Amino acid sequence: MNKTFNNLKTFYHKLGSSPWFYKISGITIPYVALFSFLFLSIGIVWGVFFSPTDFKQGDVYRIIYMHVPAASVSQAIYYTMTVAAVVSMIWRMKMAGIFIKSMAPIGASFTFLALISGSIWGQPTWGTWWIWDARLTSTLVLFIFYIAIISLYSSFSEKKSADQAVSILTLVGAVNLPIIKKSVDWWNTLHQPASIKFTQSSSISPEMLYPLIISIFGFYLVVLLSGLMAMRAEIAKREINKEWFKNY
Repeated sequence: MNKTFNNLKTFYHKLGSSPWFYKISGITIPYVALFSFLFLSIGIVWGVFFSPTDFKQGDVYRIIYMHVPAASVSQAIYYTMTVAAVVSMIWRMKMAGIFIKSMAPIGASFTFLALISGSIWGQPTWGTWWIWDARLTSTLVLFIFYIAIISLYSSFSEKKSADQAVSILTLVGAVNLPIIKKSVDWWNTLHQPASIKFTQSSSISPEMLYPLIISIFGFYLVVLLSGLMAMRAEIAKREINKEWFKNY
């Protein structure tokens, strides 16, 4: 037990080290890029071209292989940013601030993709591009928080002050996450409930479900790849004059 705790403690300290992260991420990126391409390609191609036509929505439902993964990662990114914000506030870990700074634009991009693909899906399904549905509105609020975090960072010239201010804003925005998750249960909305369920049977047929799961996994790998690359760029920007970076 003590050995496991010490190993976790050692890993935690390494994770907070810019030189260690820069080195490990450089080794990891090619493998993540390969698997993200494979999973994303298989999921999208399988879902768009080989999954069966839905008996109610026809072929328009196929946008699900982009919309659902984008919506999933947009929320997951903010969850991880919230954890990083707590770490930054309590332990003042520099890498936590770098993580938030790097992931915010990625989260904003995927949230925007979720909103746009949802609108495209909603037009033939609901007869409108946009409606102030609880799920849609709370997702729009998530996008606004991402933009606010990006904007707040740009208003600071001192990195430590920016990290602390953005950590506070990130924690404030975390209140919106359970609202997004539970919006279809708490309010009467047009947005359908989750199709993929872990405690019950999923409401989507296996022929449609399998490529969707692969697409979701592919999207998460793309987020991981984008995050590693963005964090390396941010580390390079902050540490460019450090001795370790000059000798890298």
